[in-house]
Amino acid sequence: MIKMKEITKFYSSGFVKTFVLRNIDLDVKEGEFLTIMGPSGAGKSTLLHILGMLDSPSSGEYFFYDKPVHRLSERQLSDLHKNHIGFVFQSYHLIDDLTVYENLETPLLYKKVKGSERKGKIAEMLDRFNMVAKKDLFPNQLSGGQQQKVAVARAIIINPKLILADEPTGNLNTKEGTEVMDLLKELNEGGTTIIQVTHSEKNASYGRRIINLVDGWIVDK
Repeated sequence: MIKMKEITKFYSSGFVKTFVLRNIDLDVKEGEFLTIMGPSGAGKSTLLHILGMLDSPSSGEYFFYDKPVHRLSERQLSDLHKNHIGFVFQSYHLIDDLTVYENLETPLLYKKVKGSERKGKIAEMLDRFNMVAKKDLFPNQLSGGQQQKVAVARAIIINPKLILADEPTGNLNTKEGTEVMDLLKELNEGGTTIIQVTHSEKNASYGRRIINLVDGWIVDK
């Protein structure tokens, strides 16, 4: 599904290059649940953003279902991202002035899904996540756990092949965090590929494979 070869990311300031990722080689099979761990500043979130096509590497090759991501135009990247990838962030990234219903509708509007189909998909998500009674509330009227559930629902409403989760339980209490991780595990068991970044050994245990990043290098697989 994913193949990365010698992915490097650096930022230049004058003649000085600051490396964030160095010579990353990574293969991910469809249906995997992969965890990326490492200390702060190791390059975990940068790697996740490159995997999600929200950022570009400085050099190297990235293939997604054999498509050469490193050679695609912005429009091609956008199409690939919105059709195949769901993102779950630590800080939820919900749109504050939209209701729960409208937040769930947003990715479907981007995909130009017809009205009747949109309503059906949103109703299914609201029911699945026990959020029917909260569909007209705004994000600031929800608990952290409820906001993250909406974020997960929004990520999966397009039936993505891949979900990228960046510290998905970082702002949640233990009970809420467990609920979100159980949801991700359930999705993975249904065939969705999941790559998560976490500091939590407990969250890492949900995955089947761990890679460790230190100073931009993969130190073991």
